[in-house]
Amino acid sequence: MNLVNDNIINEIKDVIINSRNKIAYEVNNTMVLAYWNVGRIIVENEQNGNIKAEYGRQILKELSKELRKILGSGFSVSNLQYMRKFYITYPKYQTVSVKLSWSHYCELLSIDNADERNFYEKECINSNWSVRELKRQIDISLFERLLLSSGKENKEIVYKLSKEGQTLNNPLDILKEPYVFEFLDIKETKPMLEKDLEKKLIKHMEDFLLELGKGFMFVGSQQRITLGNNHYYVDMVFYNKILKCYVLIDLKVGQMKPEYAGQMNMYLNYYNEEINDEYDNKPIGIILCKSKKEVMMEYALGGLENNVFAKTYTYYIPKKEVLINEVEKVLGGIK
Repeated sequence: MNLVNDNIINEIKDVIINSRNKIAYEVNNTMVLAYWNVGRIIVENEQNGNIKAEYGRQILKELSKELRKILGSGFSVSNLQYMRKFYITYPKYQTVSVKLSWSHYCELLSIDNADERNFYEKECINSNWSVRELKRQIDISLFERLLLSSGKENKEIVYKLSKEGQTLNNPLDILKEPYVFEFLDIKETKPMLEKDLEKKLIKHMEDFLLELGKGFMFVGSQQRITLGNNHYYVDMVFYNKILKCYVLIDLKVGQMKPEYAGQMNMYLNYYNEEINDEYDNKPIGIILCKSKKEVMMEYALGGLENNVFAKTYTYYIPKKEVLINEVEKVLGGIK
């Protein structure tokens, strides 16, 4: 006979878990505030940073040496530099988010560009990123890829991203350029069949969903469409709960071809007529290919009533300098 029912166990479990979370939350806030104050003290004793850099580094070395004697590890020169930079970057503590840990801020402080840093901070808060996920998104240049996906509207989008993070209001907002599949651990030179790429993405679905972005839910692969006596299969189908629409993805291991757009347009017409419920918005089609030619894309996709987009993907983390260079070309209107 079981003398303890499940309700008692669950109630006690909830009390303990909530208490632990509250303690962790309070410890984190206290630690972040303490490190901000350490940074403030350092800066104020440098006459608000108005001393020579070389002299400032020497002060940090001496300070680190003495603090480690008294307080133990955690006060290396590099950590003190982070605390100093933390205060300089966030001179008003009210602008520091209680939702982020000190480890989050250490990653954010590695970004010199204020717009870019603000974007990642907003995304951390809005998407509840772990430190690991924040580091990955910085490494694969999410900020630059979103800008490159947004075409000639980038000047306004830079400001918007830095103030709000990524918001999903229309189909263009879910796109990236390129998509990065470094989590598949595929060598760039290794030939890959489309079905094998699909299998690998399904196997790593959690990582793939993170790369796709906010609001995506996996519906299925090889989703059949029957027209007359002909059967067609959509490689991967997702639903975006924020935009309230189906997102169809076709995988191509080669260069984008005009006929791919026509096929995707047919899929979207079918979903719009046969699959959509009354509360669903028009579906979105993304053709993921290894490469594409922009001029050909303009003619292949121009004039389509449906939301058909061609985007590239890569198996390795792109060089940040290259992406920044591409962004600057767009921002400056350079062709």
